[in-house]
Amino acid sequence: MTKVLFENHHLYYLPNFIPIIKEMRQRGQYEISASIPSMMDEKEKVIFHSVCQNLDIETISDVAEESRIRLLREKSFDVVVVGNVGQLKPIVHDHTMAVMVYHGIGLKQSYYNDIDERIDLRAVESESRLLELKSHGHKNLVLTGFTKCDPLVTMTDSKEVSLEKFGLNPNHKTVLYAPSFYPSSLDKLESILGKVSFEINIIIKLHNFSWYQERYIYQSGKMQKLANKFPNIYLAPPEEYNIIPYYSASDLLLSDISSTMFEYLYLNRPIIMAECITLRLKHQILKKRFLKKMDVERMENIDFSFRFDNPDDLPALVYHGLEYPSDLESERLIAQKEYLFKIDGQASIRLVDAIETKLTGKSH
Repeated sequence: MTKVLFENHHLYYLPNFIPIIKEMRQRGQYEISASIPSMMDEKEKVIFHSVCQNLDIETISDVAEESRIRLLREKSFDVVVVGNVGQLKPIVHDHTMAVMVYHGIGLKQSYYNDIDERIDLRAVESESRLLELKSHGHKNLVLTGFTKCDPLVTMTDSKEVSLEKFGLNPNHKTVLYAPSFYPSSLDKLESILGKVSFEINIIIKLHNFSWYQERYIYQSGKMQKLANKFPNIYLAPPEEYNIIPYYSASDLLLSDISSTMFEYLYLNRPIIMAECITLRLKHQILKKRFLKKMDVERMENIDFSFRFDNPDDLPALVYHGLEYPSDLESERLIAQKEYLFKIDGQASIRLVDAIETKLTGKSH
């Protein structure tokens, strides 16, 4: 049996890994474990272990991070899969194959910077990104598609998520609002979302950091007050860590600089990009410093979404997007090929094939 560890730097890495785990299980030759760093928020760790237990995945943990690392090293895994570099080096042995399935495909430069020469195989979600990474000098790349989106092929209707269970009207159109934690549109859109929710469902799916990181936790508090005030607004709780079923349940995505915009292309449904984001004071003063963190070229090239920077424009844009979902469809279909490789639900198959080829030297 090939021993594999999925090292989850955060809970929200799991949706990228679960399709891979399911594919490995189907092949029957893998012994699978998962772990999360000891220093993560206690509530986040509780949810992580609960999810893994429900999926029958063995977890390895310890109160102290040094002890957790020691336990992982003692296991001497054949393959370690990570979503960022994180604790990779202390965990792997010389014989271990290190695989990177990066946790996002959005607009931040971290995609290119969060890398290490120890990575033996890196899954890449699109041909354009493959060329970009090669131009940055990255090696050991395999073109797979984005594993997180694989379930969307079979999740063809909204029944995976029950709108009635959330107190929402199943006869209403549904907007999914999935903002980033920083920079975020949340503060600027807070006051307008209630108006948008008249005869429209709004599901708010926050970033993991909006629940667990001290700097951003106020965001979940704000959105909870909003959901309590307006009956057509539902805030997905932190236990609902996986956004994929909410993609399926919605008719339109509202986001800002989040990876969700690129992931949602899988469904060819309308997307609205909020450019009214809040910057920290240092980034307001030193705008260049902020732009260095962003993939500016990729951001400027987004033509597959409706874009706005005045919050008052949002209601009209939402109504238009829901009424005329075919607007920008040709741009979305071009963007699908540009950013997602294949819409076939087989990214995990391609990745596991590549892992096995690297392990055995025999190609699939």
